[in-house]
Amino acid sequence: MLEVTGLCVQTGGQRLIENISFSLLPGDWLMLVGPNGAGKSTMLNAISQALPYQGSVTFEGQDLARMKPRLRAGCLGVLGQRHAVGYAFTVLEVVRLGRYAARGSFFSRQGDLQGRQLIDRAIAMTGLESLLDHSVLTLSGGELQRVFLAQLFAQNPRLLLLDEPANHLDLLYQQQLFNLLQAWLKTPGRALISVVHDLSLARKYGNRALLLDKGRMVVSGDVGTTLSPQTLQSVYQMDVFAWMRGLLEEWQS
Repeated sequence: MLEVTGLCVQTGGQRLIENISFSLLPGDWLMLVGPNGAGKSTMLNAISQALPYQGSVTFEGQDLARMKPRLRAGCLGVLGQRHAVGYAFTVLEVVRLGRYAARGSFFSRQGDLQGRQLIDRAIAMTGLESLLDHSVLTLSGGELQRVFLAQLFAQNPRLLLLDEPANHLDLLYQQQLFNLLQAWLKTPGRALISVVHDLSLARKYGNRALLLDKGRMVVSGDVGTTLSPQTLQSVYQMDVFAWMRGLLEEWQS
Protein backbone atom coordinates (compact mmCIF):
# COMPACT_ATOMS: atom_id res chain seq x y z
CA MET A 1 0.00 0.00 0.00
CA LEU A 2 2.81 2.39 0.97
CA GLU A 3 6.45 1.93 -0.01
CA VAL A 4 9.15 4.18 1.44
CA THR A 5 12.62 3.69 -0.04
CA GLY A 6 15.86 5.40 0.93
CA LEU A 7 14.12 8.31 2.66
CA CYS A 8 16.51 11.09 3.66
CA VAL A 9 15.71 14.57 4.98
CA GLN A 10 18.39 17.24 5.20
CA THR A 11 18.25 20.84 6.37
CA GLY A 12 21.06 23.32 6.94
CA GLY A 13 23.60 20.69 6.02
CA GLN A 14 22.31 18.35 8.75
CA ARG A 15 20.74 14.98 8.04
CA LEU A 16 17.55 14.66 10.09
CA ILE A 17 16.47 11.37 8.53
CA GLU A 18 18.98 8.91 7.13
CA ASN A 19 18.12 6.21 4.58
CA ILE A 20 14.80 4.89 5.95
CA SER A 21 13.00 2.13 4.04
CA PHE A 22 9.84 0.23 4.94
CA SER A 23 6.54 -0.93 3.45
CA LEU A 24 2.98 -0.82 4.72
CA LEU A 25 0.20 -3.29 3.97
CA PRO A 26 -3.58 -2.73 4.16
CA GLY A 27 -4.71 -3.29 7.74
CA ASP A 28 -1.36 -2.29 9.24
CA TRP A 29 -1.09 0.14 12.14
CA LEU A 30 2.55 1.21 12.21
CA MET A 31 3.78 2.96 15.35
CA LEU A 32 6.72 5.35 14.92
CA VAL A 33 8.52 5.39 18.25
CA GLY A 34 11.74 6.76 19.66
CA PRO A 35 13.06 9.41 22.06
CA ASN A 36 12.70 13.15 21.55
CA GLY A 37 14.66 14.32 18.54
CA ALA A 38 14.70 10.88 16.94
CA GLY A 39 13.07 12.22 13.74
CA LYS A 40 9.57 10.78 14.09
CA SER A 41 7.61 13.92 13.16
CA THR A 42 10.14 14.83 10.48
CA MET A 43 9.69 11.43 8.88
CA LEU A 44 5.90 11.72 8.98
CA ASN A 45 6.07 15.20 7.40
CA ALA A 46 8.26 13.91 4.59
CA ILE A 47 5.88 11.03 3.83
CA SER A 48 2.95 13.49 3.75
CA GLN A 49 4.89 15.69 1.28
CA ALA A 50 5.15 18.58 3.75
CA LEU A 51 8.97 18.47 3.68
CA PRO A 52 11.46 18.05 0.80
CA TYR A 53 13.29 14.74 0.86
CA GLN A 54 15.49 12.38 -1.09
CA GLY A 55 14.33 8.86 -1.88
CA SER A 56 10.87 7.74 -2.92
CA VAL A 57 7.44 7.45 -1.32
CA THR A 58 4.83 5.58 -3.33
CA PHE A 59 1.18 4.78 -2.66
CA GLU A 60 0.04 1.66 -4.52
CA GLY A 61 2.88 2.17 -6.98
CA GLN A 62 2.24 5.87 -7.60
CA ASP A 63 4.85 8.45 -6.64
CA LEU A 64 3.17 10.73 -4.09
CA ALA A 65 5.50 13.60 -5.01
CA ARG A 66 4.15 13.56 -8.57
CA MET A 67 0.51 13.08 -7.62
CA LYS A 68 -1.90 16.01 -7.91
CA PRO A 69 -2.94 17.32 -4.46
CA ARG A 70 -6.61 16.47 -5.01
CA LEU A 71 -5.77 12.86 -5.83
CA ARG A 72 -3.29 12.68 -2.96
CA ALA A 73 -6.03 13.83 -0.55
CA GLY A 74 -8.00 10.71 -1.45
CA CYS A 75 -5.00 8.55 -0.54
CA LEU A 76 -3.71 10.01 2.70
CA GLY A 77 -4.77 12.39 5.44
CA VAL A 78 -2.67 14.02 8.15
CA LEU A 79 -3.41 14.96 11.75
CA GLY A 80 -0.67 17.10 13.29
CA GLN A 81 0.23 17.79 16.91
CA ARG A 82 -0.73 21.46 16.90
CA HIS A 83 -3.55 23.38 15.28
CA ALA A 84 -2.96 27.11 14.96
CA VAL A 85 -6.41 28.55 14.25
CA GLY A 86 -6.89 32.27 13.78
CA TYR A 87 -10.37 32.28 12.35
CA ALA A 88 -13.80 32.14 13.97
CA PHE A 89 -15.17 29.25 11.90
CA THR A 90 -17.66 27.02 13.64
CA VAL A 91 -16.92 23.39 14.37
CA LEU A 92 -19.25 22.33 11.55
CA GLU A 93 -17.50 24.58 9.04
CA VAL A 94 -14.09 23.19 9.98
CA VAL A 95 -15.30 19.61 9.65
CA ARG A 96 -16.75 20.45 6.21
CA LEU A 97 -13.30 21.56 5.11
CA GLY A 98 -12.44 17.88 4.93
CA ARG A 99 -14.53 17.70 1.74
CA TYR A 100 -12.72 20.59 0.03
CA ALA A 101 -10.38 18.46 -2.09
CA ALA A 102 -13.23 16.22 -3.21
CA ARG A 103 -15.70 18.98 -4.08
CA GLY A 104 -13.83 22.26 -4.42
CA SER A 105 -16.40 23.94 -2.18
CA PHE A 106 -16.72 23.53 1.54
CA PHE A 107 -19.58 25.65 2.84
CA SER A 108 -22.42 24.07 0.87
CA ARG A 109 -23.45 20.46 1.35
CA GLN A 110 -25.90 20.50 -1.54
CA GLY A 111 -25.25 18.00 -4.30
CA ASP A 112 -22.68 15.97 -2.36
CA LEU A 113 -24.62 13.11 -0.84
CA GLN A 114 -21.54 11.01 -0.06
CA GLY A 115 -19.80 14.02 1.45
CA ARG A 116 -22.84 14.83 3.56
CA GLN A 117 -22.95 11.28 4.87
CA LEU A 118 -19.23 11.33 5.62
CA ILE A 119 -19.52 14.64 7.47
CA ASP A 120 -22.45 13.42 9.56
CA ARG A 121 -20.68 10.15 10.35
CA ALA A 122 -17.45 11.94 11.29
CA ILE A 123 -19.32 14.23 13.67
CA ALA A 124 -21.09 11.30 15.31
CA MET A 125 -17.89 9.24 15.59
CA THR A 126 -16.02 12.05 17.35
CA GLY A 127 -18.92 13.10 19.58
CA LEU A 128 -19.10 16.70 18.40
CA GLU A 129 -22.87 17.07 18.06
CA SER A 130 -23.18 19.55 20.95
CA LEU A 131 -20.34 21.75 19.65
CA LEU A 132 -21.30 22.23 16.00
CA ASP A 133 -22.22 25.92 16.33
CA HIS A 134 -19.29 26.79 18.59
CA SER A 135 -16.37 28.84 17.29
CA VAL A 136 -13.16 26.81 17.19
CA LEU A 137 -11.48 29.73 18.97
CA THR A 138 -13.41 28.83 22.12
CA LEU A 139 -12.45 25.15 22.28
CA SER A 140 -10.02 23.36 24.55
CA GLY A 141 -7.01 21.59 23.09
CA GLY A 142 -8.72 18.21 23.34
CA GLU A 143 -11.90 19.45 21.73
CA LEU A 144 -9.93 21.03 18.90
CA GLN A 145 -8.07 17.77 18.32
CA ARG A 146 -11.40 15.96 17.94
CA VAL A 147 -12.60 18.60 15.46
CA PHE A 148 -9.61 18.08 13.20
CA LEU A 149 -9.92 14.31 13.52
CA ALA A 150 -13.53 14.64 12.35
CA GLN A 151 -12.31 16.76 9.43
CA LEU A 152 -9.91 13.95 8.56
CA PHE A 153 -12.67 11.33 8.69
CA ALA A 154 -14.83 13.52 6.44
CA GLN A 155 -11.93 13.69 3.98
CA ASN A 156 -12.13 9.87 3.85
CA PRO A 157 -8.53 8.96 2.94
CA ARG A 158 -7.30 5.39 2.99
CA LEU A 159 -4.09 6.06 4.91
CA LEU A 160 -3.97 8.19 8.05
CA LEU A 161 -0.74 9.83 9.23
CA LEU A 162 -1.10 10.85 12.87
CA ASP A 163 1.47 12.86 14.83
CA GLU A 164 0.84 12.29 18.53
CA PRO A 165 -2.94 11.92 18.05
CA ALA A 166 -3.61 11.74 21.80
CA ASN A 167 -1.82 15.03 22.44
CA HIS A 168 -3.90 17.30 24.75
CA LEU A 169 -6.47 14.56 25.34
CA ASP A 170 -7.48 13.36 28.78
CA LEU A 171 -7.58 9.64 29.55
CA LEU A 172 -11.19 9.10 28.52
CA TYR A 173 -10.69 10.74 25.11
CA GLN A 174 -7.39 8.91 24.62
CA GLN A 175 -9.23 5.63 25.08
CA GLN A 176 -12.09 6.70 22.83
CA LEU A 177 -9.72 8.02 20.16
CA PHE A 178 -7.60 4.91 19.90
CA ASN A 179 -10.62 2.62 19.99
CA LEU A 180 -12.17 4.76 17.27
CA LEU A 181 -9.06 4.53 15.10
CA GLN A 182 -8.95 0.78 15.69
CA ALA A 183 -12.55 0.51 14.47
CA TRP A 184 -11.80 2.76 11.46
CA LEU A 185 -8.94 0.45 10.49
CA LYS A 186 -11.22 -2.59 10.25
CA THR A 187 -12.61 -1.37 6.92
CA PRO A 188 -10.61 -3.17 4.18
CA GLY A 189 -8.00 -1.16 2.30
CA ARG A 190 -7.04 1.18 5.13
CA ALA A 191 -3.84 1.67 7.11
CA LEU A 192 -2.44 3.90 9.85
CA ILE A 193 0.91 5.41 10.79
CA SER A 194 1.12 7.05 14.21
CA VAL A 195 3.89 8.90 15.99
CA VAL A 196 3.56 7.96 19.67
CA HIS A 197 5.58 8.55 22.83
CA ASP A 198 3.43 6.29 24.99
CA LEU A 199 4.91 2.84 24.41
CA SER A 200 1.95 1.21 26.16
CA LEU A 201 -0.40 2.60 23.50
CA ALA A 202 2.01 1.47 20.79
CA ARG A 203 2.05 -2.10 22.10
CA LYS A 204 -1.71 -2.25 22.69
CA TYR A 205 -2.92 -0.88 19.35
CA GLY A 206 -0.12 -1.28 16.80
CA ASN A 207 0.65 -4.46 14.92
CA ARG A 208 3.94 -3.06 13.59
CA ALA A 209 6.50 -0.59 14.92
CA LEU A 210 9.49 1.32 13.62
CA LEU A 211 12.03 2.42 16.22
CA LEU A 212 14.03 5.55 15.40
CA ASP A 213 17.09 7.03 17.07
CA LYS A 214 18.98 10.13 15.88
CA GLY A 215 17.28 9.98 12.49
CA ARG A 216 18.17 6.35 11.81
CA MET A 217 16.01 3.26 11.85
CA VAL A 218 17.11 0.93 14.64
CA VAL A 219 14.62 -1.85 13.87
CA SER A 220 11.26 -2.31 12.21
CA GLY A 221 8.78 -5.16 12.23
CA ASP A 222 6.26 -6.86 14.47
CA VAL A 223 5.47 -4.59 17.40
CA GLY A 224 6.36 -7.17 20.04
CA THR A 225 9.74 -7.93 18.47
CA THR A 226 10.57 -4.31 17.72
CA LEU A 227 9.68 -3.05 21.20
CA SER A 228 11.70 -5.72 22.98
CA PRO A 229 13.58 -5.05 26.24
CA GLN A 230 16.94 -5.15 24.49
CA THR A 231 16.12 -2.77 21.63
CA LEU A 232 14.33 -0.27 23.87
CA GLN A 233 17.18 -0.19 26.39
CA SER A 234 19.72 0.42 23.61
CA VAL A 235 17.79 3.49 22.42
CA TYR A 236 16.33 4.96 25.64
CA GLN A 237 19.39 4.17 27.78
CA MET A 238 17.20 2.74 30.52
CA ASP A 239 15.38 -0.47 31.42
CA VAL A 240 12.02 0.50 29.89
CA PHE A 241 10.31 -2.76 30.87
CA ALA A 242 11.36 -2.39 34.52
CA TRP A 243 10.11 1.20 34.53
CA MET A 244 6.74 0.21 33.07
CA ARG A 245 6.33 -2.69 35.50
CA GLY A 246 7.16 -0.37 38.38
CA LEU A 247 4.43 2.03 37.29
CA LEU A 248 1.96 -0.84 37.03
CA GLU A 249 2.74 -1.95 40.57
CA GLU A 250 1.47 1.41 41.85
CA TRP A 251 -1.99 0.51 40.51
CA GLN A 252 -1.88 -3.04 41.88
CA SER A 253 -0.93 -2.13 45.47
